Amino acid sequence: TSVQNSEAIERLIDIVRSRLHRKPVVVLSATANTTNTLIECAKIASGGNYEKAYDILRAIKEKHLRIVRELFCNNEKIINELSDKLKLIVDDLRDVVKGIYLLSELSQRSIAKVSSFGELFSTLIISYALNDRDIHTELIDARNFMVTNNNYSNAEPVFEEIIDKARKILQPYIDSGKVVVTQGFIAATSDGITTTFSRGGSDYSASVIGMALDAEEIEIWTDVDGILTADPRKVQNTKIIKEISFKEAAELAYFGAKVLHPSAILPAIEKNIPVRILNSCSPEKDGTLISSDIKTRSDKNRFLIKSITSKSNITVLNIYSPKMLLAYGFLKKVFEVFDKHETSVDLVTTSEVNVSVTLDNNAITGDGNLLEIEKELSVFSEVSVDKDKSLVCVVGSDLKYIPGITGRIFNSLNDYNISMISQGASIINISFVVDSKDLDLVLQTLHKEFFENDHNN
Repeated sequence: TSVQNSEAIERLIDIVRSRLHRKPVVVLSATANTTNTLIECAKIASGGNYEKAYDILRAIKEKHLRIVRELFCNNEKIINELSDKLKLIVDDLRDVVKGIYLLSELSQRSIAKVSSFGELFSTLIISYALNDRDIHTELIDARNFMVTNNNYSNAEPVFEEIIDKARKILQPYIDSGKVVVTQGFIAATSDGITTTFSRGGSDYSASVIGMALDAEEIEIWTDVDGILTADPRKVQNTKIIKEISFKEAAELAYFGAKVLHPSAILPAIEKNIPVRILNSCSPEKDGTLISSDIKTRSDKNRFLIKSITSKSNITVLNIYSPKMLLAYGFLKKVFEVFDKHETSVDLVTTSEVNVSVTLDNNAITGDGNLLEIEKELSVFSEVSVDKDKSLVCVVGSDLKYIPGITGRIFNSLNDYNISMISQGASIINISFVVDSKDLDLVLQTLHKEFFENDHNN
C-alpha cells in the first residue's frame, strides 16, 4: 500500500528525499494487490483459460501505465519510454503465463517466476520517478545479489554470498552518492533461477540487505503507525507501542502480527541493527522502534504486556499412545512425521502418552498432507483432529517472572473454553488455543484487561 498508486509514490519520494543524508537503499514491494493478481492469473492459465488470464495481464499492464501517466503527466517522452519498457516486461510475463497454460501445470518455480513481476514493474516506475525529481538513482535487480536456495516460492537466503555480492554491487553506487533502488521479495538461486521469499517478504529483503551492508537502521514503511497492542481489525481502542525488544517483536511476527514478516528482524538481530516501523501515509509520526536496547523503562510507557496477537486459521492434532508410557522415542516418532511432510508446528503441549500440536492451515491446505500426516501418526497412536480453532499469543517482557500475570489472563477469560496453555517455553509469551468463534471476544477482553484498565501501569 505504500506504493499502491501515484499519490503514494509521491509520498515515497518525499520520504526518500528527507533521508538522502543517510545514504538510503530503497527496497520496494509490488503495488497493492498486484502479487495476488499475478498468482490468480497463473492459476487460471494452468486451469486452461488463457483468454481470461490474458485479460488479467492487460489489466495489470493498464494499472501500471495509469500510474506512469499520473506521475509524468507533463513529460510525454518519459511516458513513452516507460511504456515501451513496461511492454517488454509484460511480454516476458505473457510468455511465462502461456507456458503455464500449455503445460496445464503450475509448479512452485513457475509461481515464483510469475509473482516476481510485480516488483519489476514497481521498481522500474519508481526509479524513473525518483530520477525525474532530481534524486539520482540506480536501479539494481535484486536477483544479481540476493542469492537463495532452490525452495522457489519460500526461499532461504544464502547469507555469505549475499553479503559478498551486495557489498561489491551496491556499495560503489552508495559511495558515489546515488540512491540504490531494488526489489524486495524476489531473489535467485546461484544458477540465476528466480525465487521469492514467503508473502510479505519485502520486509525480509530489506532486513537482509541492511545486515549485508551494516546499515545504521532499517526502516519498514507500511500503512499503520507502528506495532499496535492488538490487531485493530479485531480489537477496539488499540495503542501504538513506542519501543519493543527484538525478541518481543519476533514473537509477535511469528504468531500472527501482520505488520511484520515473521523472519524480518532476524538478520537485524544478527548485526544488532535497530528496526523502525513507520507509516508512509503519516511520515511525521515516530512509529515503533525495535531494538535490543529499550531505553524507555518508566511505568508510564512500559506495559506489563506489550501486545496480543493471534492466528485464526489453525488445526489442533491430539496424538495419544498409551503404549508409549515410560518408553523413550515417542516425541521423536511424532516429529519425524511432521519433518517428512515439511509441516511446521506452532504450539506443543505434552504428557507421558499424549501430544497436542497446532498446525497453521495456510501451511497444510492445498497440499493434501494433513490426511497423510494423520495416517502415518495413526500407525503408532490414536489421532483426533480439532478444527475451527485459533491461537492467542500474549507477549511482554519477562512474563514468566511476573507474579499473578497468568491468573489475570485466565481469570478474565472465565467464560471461554481454553486449551493447550503454554508458558514455560518462553519468558516473553503465554500462548493458548480458543474456539475460533470466540477469538474476537477473547482478544477484546484481554485488551481491555491490560490496556484499558489503570492497574496495567
